[in-house]
Amino acid sequence: MSLLTEIKQRIQAARARAALAVNAELIRLYWEIGRTLLLRREVEGWGTKVVVRLATDLKESFPAMKGLSSSNLKYMRYFAECCPDLRMGQQAADPLPWFHLVTLLTKVDREGEREWLCYRAVREGWSRSTLEANIANGL
Repeated sequence: MSLLTEIKQRIQAARARAALAVNAELIRLYWEIGRTLLLRREVEGWGTKVVVRLATDLKESFPAMKGLSSSNLKYMRYFAECCPDLRMGQQAADPLPWFHLVTLLTKVDREGEREWLCYRAVREGWSRSTLEANIANGL
């Protein structure tokens, strides 16, 4: 193996590991935000206007960050509600990209089916369109 090939492979592997680590941190952050929203709603009994205002305030505070819309905050809350331990059944949720998780949460009602699809999506590296097609086909 040439020096160039070896170094290129190391760079590609390091970049892939970095991307996976960033994704896992983002999923954990979204879960933590969702968990906070869930707990605060239960304790304080507030409605959807709080989430809308929070989304506006967060966008102002972090203008370059995507994913802070009110609908996405609601998905975060639902994620924390459905996955109280950051897992879909026995499968860790954080290896999947966020919109894979949203797809599973919004398009698959049964928990066991959701867990199985999560496992397969991680193991086989499904794209979101493949995941959606497999859900639509009843895989």
